[in-house]
Amino acid sequence: MTDSTTTVDVPGYKSGTWVLDPSHSEVTFSLRHMMISKVRGEFGVKSATIEAPENPLEAKVTASVDAASISTNDENRDKHLRSADFFDVETYPTIDFVSTGVRYEKGDFLVDGDLTMHGVTKPVTFELEFGGFGTDPYGNYKAGATAKAVINREDFGLTWNAALESGGVLVGKDVTITLDLQGSLQD
Repeated sequence: MTDSTTTVDVPGYKSGTWVLDPSHSEVTFSLRHMMISKVRGEFGVKSATIEAPENPLEAKVTASVDAASISTNDENRDKHLRSADFFDVETYPTIDFVSTGVRYEKGDFLVDGDLTMHGVTKPVTFELEFGGFGTDPYGNYKAGATAKAVINREDFGLTWNAALESGGVLVGKDVTITLDLQGSLQD
């Protein structure tokens, strides 16, 4: 664990409040289907904020996605995913993340936090890769990053499945979540 007295130099990093730019960000996922291929999908980002103090390892992240926005390019499957068999979006309209710490280990940034999905909160660690910093043509200071984590969907109460005649099950347990994010530094 990294304590708050440790600092890391991140070229271009500026302290302040960073707000997600949803038109340049996406939340995607993938998991096994029939144990032979992967299905990919995405969620609409509702909001995300990073409170970034001088020390990047003391940053705080909060984020929320709209569970009903799930899209896998198959409307029937999406309708099933929104139902009580999976996300139950009527009861649990958002999927939320609140960071509990940022670590720098062996050259990698790790963001620990609590992920709440389907009414269940579990600790999750995202591996973070900075894309960089820069000023857009309108004078806004931007940051880009990609974060990835693998979760077991059954840990969050998403247990629906169907056995296959050939053996195995229809839906895999492990879900890879990928966040491609761009944010703006607020004045």
